[in-house]
Amino acid sequence: MRILKLTGAVEKRLLDARERRDIQAEKVAAKIIADVRRRGDAALFSWTQKLDGINLPRRRMWVSQREIEEAQKSVSADFLRAVKHALTNVRKVAEKQLPRNWSIEVEPGVSVAQMIRPIETIGCYIPGGKSTLLSTLVMTAVPAQAAGVKRIVVVCARPNNEMLAAAGILGLSEIARIGGAQAIAALAYGTETIPRVDKIFGPGNRFVTAAKQLVSHGCAIDLPAGPTEAIVIASRGNARWIAADLLAQAEHAPDAGSILVTTSVRLARDVRREVAEQLKKMPEANSANISLKTAGMILLAASADAAFHFVNRFAPEHLSLPQAGAAVLEQISSAGTVFIGPWAAQPLGDYASGSNHVLPTGGWARRRGGLSAADFVKCISVQTIGRKGFKRLAGDVRVLARAENLLAHENAVAVRE
Repeated sequence: MRILKLTGAVEKRLLDARERRDIQAEKVAAKIIADVRRRGDAALFSWTQKLDGINLPRRRMWVSQREIEEAQKSVSADFLRAVKHALTNVRKVAEKQLPRNWSIEVEPGVSVAQMIRPIETIGCYIPGGKSTLLSTLVMTAVPAQAAGVKRIVVVCARPNNEMLAAAGILGLSEIARIGGAQAIAALAYGTETIPRVDKIFGPGNRFVTAAKQLVSHGCAIDLPAGPTEAIVIASRGNARWIAADLLAQAEHAPDAGSILVTTSVRLARDVRREVAEQLKKMPEANSANISLKTAGMILLAASADAAFHFVNRFAPEHLSLPQAGAAVLEQISSAGTVFIGPWAAQPLGDYASGSNHVLPTGGWARRRGGLSAADFVKCISVQTIGRKGFKRLAGDVRVLARAENLLAHENAVAVRE
């Protein structure tokens, strides 16, 4: 990993790089989306064959119930226990996150209430490239179920036995063998066999992220969750553990970003050495070998304040504070998720702590947090106005409507007086 001084120029270069649109990914995604909208299943078949090497007509697009049952029998008891443990924790957090019904009397005769209704149909995108991320199924389907979503459609290019076993535990049955931008297009607009959904959830590569943003005018999406990124802030601590966390996120993809921000030259050198040593134990095909060279770095900050200033502007998906306690959270304004203390290994959050691992990337953490059960519901306002309330509001509403020259608005009140 490179060691760089965190200067104004370095900060600007890193931030500017994240602001640039991925024009190439948008062009590719737009072409695929247009084709799927035009040709439906035929386009899905051809793009899946071209990009994923999967012959859908031969393999069948939909996973059968028998395959799900066989997958559950094929996995180990340890795996089933681990999945159920993760499901329990994610469900606990999701249920806590749900918005609640409430009602308030604003003034006599005027009541406003909030009622919660689940989104009817959602799509869960599960990355299925080099690794099929069964954990993403947990992180999207469990909060959906906690919210009361009636129909959950899962798409994954290569659903393996572990993912299908998890789906079986969750009671999911609609799983299609499609991925990439073509899967996003199918969920957003529907095809002969893929239902159109109301909202799409789940992370993906740059082309999936581009596709989600392109279809968002016609289909809701959760958030732009593109290539993984992680920052660790530390001036002391266990270099071996810090290096391990950086490697854990770096292996997600060749363009994953892993950064240590420190005020200590000694720690910087120790972590760099540890990263190199641990990387030697990884297979050459591991994506960390590429991502750490292209997007991995160690930044030497002039002070702790400078480090936190950079991190808040960068707004990382994952932020680790291994030497800190909860009090340091006062200095954090933008991050997808924060890990506090030396034992808070980032993979614990990826799988089983209960916090959701679908998180904003590319600076979106400046605008919103990670996925929660609240993303799967609609908060509908209800207004109950009686005669007394009408009389209290009518005069002022007529004045305000007249000020905006909205005569029909004024009339709608006047005819009731």
